[in-house]
Amino acid sequence: MDLDLLVLGSGVAGLSAAVRAAAVEPRLRVGVLTKAELSQSVTRWAQGGVAAVLGGDEDSTDLHLADTLAAGAGLCDAEAVRVLVDEGPLRVNELMALGAVFDRDHEGVLLKAREGGHSVPRVVHAGGAATGAEIERALVEAVRATAAVVLEGWFALDLIVEERRCRGVVAIDPAGARHDVRASQVLMATGGAGQLFAVTTNPEEATGDGVAMALRADVAVADVEFIQFHPTALHHPAMPRPLLSEALRGHGALLRDANGDRFVDEMQPRDVVSRAMTARMLEQEVDHLWLDATGLDRFDQRFPTIAATLAGADLDPAVEWLPIAPAAHYLVGGILTDLDGASALPGLWACGEVACTGVHGANRLASNSLLEGMVFAARVVESIASGKSSPEPSGALGSFLRAPASRRVLSLRGSPPTGALPPDGGSLPVGSPPYGPPGDVVKAREVLQRAMTSGAGVLRSASSLADTASVLASLSSAVHPEVRNLVVVGLAVVLAASGREESRGAHNRTDFPAVDDARFCRRLVIA
Repeated sequence: MDLDLLVLGSGVAGLSAAVRAAAVEPRLRVGVLTKAELSQSVTRWAQGGVAAVLGGDEDSTDLHLADTLAAGAGLCDAEAVRVLVDEGPLRVNELMALGAVFDRDHEGVLLKAREGGHSVPRVVHAGGAATGAEIERALVEAVRATAAVVLEGWFALDLIVEERRCRGVVAIDPAGARHDVRASQVLMATGGAGQLFAVTTNPEEATGDGVAMALRADVAVADVEFIQFHPTALHHPAMPRPLLSEALRGHGALLRDANGDRFVDEMQPRDVVSRAMTARMLEQEVDHLWLDATGLDRFDQRFPTIAATLAGADLDPAVEWLPIAPAAHYLVGGILTDLDGASALPGLWACGEVACTGVHGANRLASNSLLEGMVFAARVVESIASGKSSPEPSGALGSFLRAPASRRVLSLRGSPPTGALPPDGGSLPVGSPPYGPPGDVVKAREVLQRAMTSGAGVLRSASSLADTASVLASLSSAVHPEVRNLVVVGLAVVLAASGREESRGAHNRTDFPAVDDARFCRRLVIA
């Protein structure tokens, strides 16, 4: 293959980049590599919508910026947030031009929802709460029509780094054969790591592969201690956990505890609500709380996707409260990038959930994730087309390069417990599929997920994190690549969470419950 750009992942970020790469001048020969089907990504499961200022006297990009900064709890990069809110409306309009259909009223005006942390309604949506599926549909159709190469069912194992530049990836095809897939530029758009936890809204593919590959190649990552838990996942055996969209609370649904009492402002950001729910569940010794949507009119018409999910679970939101509990939802940090998505390793770019652009800070504002993927995917492709060859001191990466006082560097390599990364920085060995007995793989994932949930979940402490690290260390010899990646990313999360001795945004230490700006208004970078 002779590719100008290899895109890893098939969510909104990766597919947006692939579509744009086929349209820029000079046109880029692009390939997309994804370990599942092209349409199977975390984006597909996104419900709420896309937050963007698309007109309205009450709203402005300055207000969107202010809401994002407030949710980020002092750790957002303001320059990156300005890029997001200013360029976001154009990207949403481009998506609609591509064929994505958003909900409108009888006069054709876009319907907008208000979600937690937003001061006004600005979230456009599709199918009530099926926005991700509609965006994925439009992008998949465009990519199939324009991409030079689409590799479905391929698993990227490690980056190929030659002469201090990324030159492609080592991957295995669906039959288990190993290949070097080379390209002039590589875009990491592999999504998050929800499968670190026993309860998640993410599909089984979300195993942190991109962050793990970056760490093994000595590429800096940041802010991985911040794992956002969605407060209103349906308490149900289904996995991934069905989401009860934030838009329900925006329309008036109420949170109630085991006694039926309200206990938190439902429109607070997700970290606040999840923390309040977890504390109340511990206090009342229950494993779930309740969402009261009985007062919402025309539920089936407003939220047809959620209504169908509830009907499948034999729940009727018109007459009964809905069981809910927080679920791992979004990896806030990731591969450290500049404002164009360039990482510290020339030739390697990142955007979407796998990246740390600085937009989200310590806690992502609801419905900014799809927008971030679209905005920074476009910036990556335009930068590559213009001939940019190395990172610049801008955005979150800029603060790392320019201002040592704004970050603290941690090292996963050689830190206890050992064995997470090879001592020479090279790739870990990989066996041939199926990487050991299937039962052993399932058991290893379950052990890891239980340890991460109990020790590094919504609430953490020095002792719980140490216990989690010991469990992860016991799994560090795992051969299956997804388990191996989960171990590496899990250790990075534990290391960063141990190093941040305060509570901020989506990171909550029971032994350090206060915000500590004097020591921690900065990024913890793992390099």
